[in-house]
Amino acid sequence: MRLSARNQLKGKIIGIEAGAVNAMVTLDVGGGNIISATVSMAAVKDLELEVGKDAYAVIKATSVMIGVT
Repeated sequence: MRLSARNQLKGKIIGIEAGAVNAMVTLDVGGGNIISATVSMAAVKDLELEVGKDAYAVIKATSVMIGVT
C-alpha cells in the first residue's frame, strides 16, 4: 500500500483498550516512543489488530502544535 502521508512510523501494538464503539490502540515505535490512536472497533476487527502485531502509525496533519511550560 502506498500513501501520500510521509509520516509513517512502524511499531508493535502494545495495548488495545476496547470500548463500546472505539478503542485506544497503543503502538511502540521504538526509542522509548509510544503513540496512541483512537480507532473504531470496526477498524480493530477489520484490520485484525491485536497486541504483539506489527502496525504503522500514519500521521497526516495540516498543523502540529508544540507547547512548553
